[in-house]
Amino acid sequence: MKHLLRAAALVAVLIAAPALAQTAGGYNASIAAVVNGQVITNQDVAARARLLALSTGMQPTPDVLARLEPQVTSLLIDETLKQQEINKLGVSVPLSDVTGAISRIEQGNGLPPGGLRMKLEAAGVPFDTLVAQIRTELGWQTVLHQVLGPGLQPTPGDLNAQKTALKAEIGSTQYHIAEIFVPVSGPEDDAAARNFASSVIARLRTGAPFPVIAAQFSQAQTALQGGDMGFVNLGELDPAVAQVVSTMPVGAISNPVRVPGGYDIVQLLATHNVGTEKQTILSIRQAFAQYPQPITNGQVGPVQAAVINKLLQAAHAAHSCPDMEAVNAAFGNVRPSNPGPVNLATVTPPAFQTLLGNLAVGQVSQPLVAADGVSVVMICSRQSQAATLPSDDAIAQMIVEHRVELESQQLLDVLHHRAVIIRQ
Repeated sequence: MKHLLRAAALVAVLIAAPALAQTAGGYNASIAAVVNGQVITNQDVAARARLLALSTGMQPTPDVLARLEPQVTSLLIDETLKQQEINKLGVSVPLSDVTGAISRIEQGNGLPPGGLRMKLEAAGVPFDTLVAQIRTELGWQTVLHQVLGPGLQPTPGDLNAQKTALKAEIGSTQYHIAEIFVPVSGPEDDAAARNFASSVIARLRTGAPFPVIAAQFSQAQTALQGGDMGFVNLGELDPAVAQVVSTMPVGAISNPVRVPGGYDIVQLLATHNVGTEKQTILSIRQAFAQYPQPITNGQVGPVQAAVINKLLQAAHAAHSCPDMEAVNAAFGNVRPSNPGPVNLATVTPPAFQTLLGNLAVGQVSQPLVAADGVSVVMICSRQSQAATLPSDDAIAQMIVEHRVELESQQLLDVLHHRAVIIRQ
């Protein structure tokens, strides 16, 4: 009976298709795919393909967009399956989470608030194309946490086992990796996925920014962090990826690497030997001022500008870390002034890491503008010391992220198996 209902829904959608044939812009809005009765139009595919072409430096000519369409369609099918599961479980993604993710992408790529929207819209790409993807990925994370439930959090035994493994790694080489994962839904999609990955790689090697491409199009859990996996051991990687990474020079971008479920594109950002390198530990103080209302549409309005100016005036008189604590208190201690010791090597996004790396002790930083407020920071001290094991919280987060990554692929495989998908 369920199959009959699904078939009826598909027939109804296909019959209604002619009503989509003409839009206000005069474009043909024919069907590219139908996922459990939900339509993906060729306009959806074209908008995402154009976004990909522009972000990788490709000219969005008809030929280029046509080459991208098969893989982009597969990507949108996966996102539709995810969004359907999100809706089924009643998961809601707050607007503040979406704007926060966009803000982090902008900060990581040296863009001002609203800069991402302006770049996309100036190129004729609807900003909603990116917003929809981010909203789906955030909702998907919530779904995965719900599915995993209490078992997601590591036990003391899990932490001890991970600590033992980390200690055994002292002296080994770790690799700082960024990744873009291109999924393959089935054997018939393999060639299109590889061609898609190769097109992306060609542009990455001519200077297209890896974090932007990963944030928009990678299907790995690291997508919203610009694909940054941090420092990993070869044993944590798929064997095929590990073999490639072990021979790559720093800065290189790999060819497509076939892994279970798709293709990986990896960039080697740095290497280090565990336990033998010095790390820079910072003691910092921050002052944060929250806006009465968040930034909307990426534009700093008079309300937010007044808060930014007020914080800058107060911070200008700060000459010590106790002064910064007093400034933060004057703005309500919305966030702790002292975040605790900060390992410079682990700071994200990269733009913030660079800022802290160049900031002198006792100097107030430039304002760090986010969607919900503005902050300034001051370095109290900078120390160099031998690397140590991560904190228990950091180890726990490593375990959680690994479990979420595995569950994501498994659940998406199940949704594909259960779905009725028609590609035109």
